[in-house]
Amino acid sequence: MTNSPIVNPSNVGLNTNTNTNTNTNTSADSAKSLPITTIDVIPESLANYAVIHQQAVQWGEMDAFNHLNNVVYYRYAESARITYLQTLGMFDGSMITMLAQSSCQYLRPVTYPDTLLLGVRCQRLGNTSIVIEYAYYSCEQQVIVANAEAVIVRLDSSGSKKLPWTAAERQRLLALEQDFGHTPQV
Repeated sequence: MTNSPIVNPSNVGLNTNTNTNTNTNTSADSAKSLPITTIDVIPESLANYAVIHQQAVQWGEMDAFNHLNNVVYYRYAESARITYLQTLGMFDGSMITMLAQSSCQYLRPVTYPDTLLLGVRCQRLGNTSIVIEYAYYSCEQQVIVANAEAVIVRLDSSGSKKLPWTAAERQRLLALEQDFGHTPQV
């Protein structure tokens, strides 16, 4: 199974059938894998998130305590962050960003099988940085199970000097957020 990023379709009019399980094997082995949940309705708690990243929980991501290992939340956040930047046209290879800080607050344990919906949005837009916030929604539990944030810094092409966001990038980001009823701090 693979994960499936989507832009919040509530205002965009996208097809929400995001099942990307491309396994076309018709053998008995294929019956063992669970499909990724498709999003028919965006949960109310994620309505103000412009980008929602769909992530299937894998059996091997659980730890000895029989719940999703804490490190996995950071990998999920990385994938969701890339989806957010791609949505803004800021992850096309022409820009270097660096993760400067990240944190996660675990609210409830997650176990296999489950699909998480990661709401992603800008909390604060600085001159050369962006604070991104995440809400992890469990489709199985029907509730937010974790919250996280990350600070991303934009760098020049050599990766040695901070580089300000352009006026066009700032405008795109703020417009996307406002389309979903969210206004980041600036």
